Amino acid sequence: MDTFNSRRRELLKLSGMGLAAVAATSVPSAYAATKSSIKTTPDIFDIRAFGAVGDGKTVDSPAINKAIEAAAAAGGGTVLFPAGTWLSFSVRLKSNVDLYLSQGATLLAADSPLPGQTTGYNGGTYDAAEPNTAWDAYQDYGHNHWHNSLIWGEDIHDVSISGPGLIYGKGLSFGAGPGRPPGAPPPPPRPAGAPARAFRPRSRGNYPMYQAEQPGVGNKAIALKNCRNVIFRDFSILKGGHFGLLLTGVDNLTIDNLKIDTDRDGMDIDCCKNVRVSNCTVNSPWDDGICPKSSYALGYPRATENVTVTNCYVTGTYELGTVLDGTWKKFAADAHVYRTGRIKCGTESNGGFKNITISNCVFEGCHGLALESEDGALCEDIAITNITQRDVSESPIFFRLGARLRGPKETTKVGTMQRIVVDNFVSYNNESRVCSILSGIPGYEIKDIKMSNVYIQHQGGNYADLVGIVPPENVEKYPDPGMFGPMPAQGFFFRHVRNLEMSHVEVAPMNPDPRPSFALQEVERADFIAVTAPTTPAAFSLNKVTDLRILLSRAAKDTVLDTADGKTV
Repeated sequence: MDTFNSRRRELLKLSGMGLAAVAATSVPSAYAATKSSIKTTPDIFDIRAFGAVGDGKTVDSPAINKAIEAAAAAGGGTVLFPAGTWLSFSVRLKSNVDLYLSQGATLLAADSPLPGQTTGYNGGTYDAAEPNTAWDAYQDYGHNHWHNSLIWGEDIHDVSISGPGLIYGKGLSFGAGPGRPPGAPPPPPRPAGAPARAFRPRSRGNYPMYQAEQPGVGNKAIALKNCRNVIFRDFSILKGGHFGLLLTGVDNLTIDNLKIDTDRDGMDIDCCKNVRVSNCTVNSPWDDGICPKSSYALGYPRATENVTVTNCYVTGTYELGTVLDGTWKKFAADAHVYRTGRIKCGTESNGGFKNITISNCVFEGCHGLALESEDGALCEDIAITNITQRDVSESPIFFRLGARLRGPKETTKVGTMQRIVVDNFVSYNNESRVCSILSGIPGYEIKDIKMSNVYIQHQGGNYADLVGIVPPENVEKYPDPGMFGPMPAQGFFFRHVRNLEMSHVEVAPMNPDPRPSFALQEVERADFIAVTAPTTPAAFSLNKVTDLRILLSRAAKDTVLDTADGKTV
């Protein structure tokens, strides 16, 4: 411990703790030093000693990579980014190296080539994406490539990025294309009545649109493949490209105290084992916030397992950059923004999600929590506890077992979703058109689900035209709550579910809603204990339900039914 503290004191001393604006264009006078005056130690490698300037104009990635190579050649060490704006193309991580971003340090992603160009800022480009493979078709382009990133590493170990500085992905693509040049007119607004997920905005404020698959374009802030013993701690990401973090096949992974304010996914944890995500803030209005996945990107199915996500805040309601700068500017109510921002397991789901806890997390102005098995995943042994939500726009809880089945046809079969516990869950002021949904598909049930101490207070409204509707199965469709259309329940919709237990659950509309609180279709063995919900006209709608018990509940009198079809209670 003494050695650690001594090294940390020396690191802070060398880093020149101070403040620097993201848009700084010159080196602060305190750091306008010659190489000979820069102090280093055997295990701390100051990037200025390798030629980095930090003026926001000079491309510093060659010097940064020289510092990393020197640290790796020495057996390991810390590569120090003092205060300043370090303009960069691809930075290549090495084993046994820590990148330390000092207070006031900004690693700034240089401009990518625009459509029709072969080079970006000052003739530079990001590293080339890996060649396409036979399995690229099983997930989106961004999931299959790592090298075309601001920071990347493959087959490395014992590596970290730490410190209170900023990674600003200004010049990165966010996964859309083809691009448009800066200054071109903004895209038209979403047509009236068009569903949010079907309408993809073509710009993010004043940033240009880079084409993700174009050679030389940077696509992600940080990407790792097949790594182990990785730590990310204390830094912030502004506008992280398609992914702030894309981590594929990374084991023994710690992500702690990050702040991510971005225009696509915050962090994707794909095919990883033994993962701890804690104390993070993610604002991701256009895509998911914290997103465990289990894709086929490694060329085979690999589960994401032994994962803890705790003490995190996710949102999709704030304008890009305003969480990090502390102004917290919410989008206007009529802004055409997804407001996604959630915690979601999926949609890429070939291997599975196993042995996972999600706890002590706060959702605000985003979609609800989602678990999805669409491509054969074994989704099982999951505990979700101590969750609060406010202003959720779609489905506070969404569990989906489907059959999109993106993967090799001969081996990709429908997966499982079972042994899942939800406890101490509160959602306030969520939109009412799409309720919480737990839906399997014909022949494949979601099984062994327990929910307790759940309070859902939603906006309510006159949805009389939705009473009794039967949502489409959409067995193979992209899994999002809106895929089913408006729902026949105001609280929960269950379909193709077996062994369900709901205890101490309350559904409380803020305005009268004529729909039942609980709609059950093709459900086998369901217990509702101490459940509270409006009783007018009825709390339960039952279709093709077997082995139902309602006990000690204000929502309905004690009821035991062997079968029920076309019945309300």
